[in-house]
Amino acid sequence: MKINTLLLATSLLGASSFAAKATIEDQITSAPGMGIFANYNEHITNTPFLLNLDSQPKEQMGPYLTRQYFHGTQSTFVKWVAKKGGKVPLHKHPNEQVTWIISGEAKVFSGGKQYLMKAGDMMVIPANVPHEFHFNEDTVDIDFFAPARQDWIDGTANYIQQK
Repeated sequence: MKINTLLLATSLLGASSFAAKATIEDQITSAPGMGIFANYNEHITNTPFLLNLDSQPKEQMGPYLTRQYFHGTQSTFVKWVAKKGGKVPLHKHPNEQVTWIISGEAKVFSGGKQYLMKAGDMMVIPANVPHEFHFNEDTVDIDFFAPARQDWIDGTANYIQQK
């Protein structure tokens, strides 16, 4: 019956309309015996959580930059959308940062060097290394930080000016 309801809803609403109405909980189902080690105490572990990045709030970080992010227990994941001319000023943090340019192009300045990042490029920025980003084109940038960005959690990161 669930399949027939899904097919009916998809045909009446269109696939994209129905997908927008589905919830993330619909993507989680029971799978007895799967993903379990024998003799493993599940009471001492956390459970995975599933979310949709596009459902996270978009935070406007000035006229050229928006971000959507979430924190795990030991990491932070962020999607930046930058307009041509956008900048993330010189800063550093105690987190290792992995940057992946999905589309567009950015210049990264660090240690007296310029690194040109194009779509598909990745960069690892070690903890406490000063760096800044200048976006040459409209760009989508995915960043992963470990450990989690405590300065974002407690609201003390002030290097991106709201202008």
